[in-house]
Amino acid sequence: MKFAKIVFWIAGIWGVLVITPLYFLFDLISRNDPPPIMHPGFFYGFAGAALAWQIAFLFIAQDPARFRPLMIPSILEKATYSVAVFVLVFQGRMHRSDLVFGGTDLLLGLLFVVAYFKTPPRTV
Repeated sequence: MKFAKIVFWIAGIWGVLVITPLYFLFDLISRNDPPPIMHPGFFYGFAGAALAWQIAFLFIAQDPARFRPLMIPSILEKATYSVAVFVLVFQGRMHRSDLVFGGTDLLLGLLFVVAYFKTPPRTV
């Protein structure tokens, strides 16, 4: 369980540090990475949902056995984003530099899989 605690603490802290600034970068992203963001609700909705998952990772880190079932949607959260980034970069719809974030999420997702199998189910 120590492995799961470390992995989920790192993922949660990393995510909070990376996602929180999005709330303050809307205009900058629109200027520096055209086209401008046309649907701010989707942008802030993504940031909010992603930030909520980072908080969930911090909860999982506190008691991996108790929150083991939440590791499955956590894996899905990492997989869906990393696959989307890789596909969009391959299609030329995202910058290659965005692979850093897709790759990080892919690595964290794989570590979540390992953590899931290394964490024994909670006994009642």
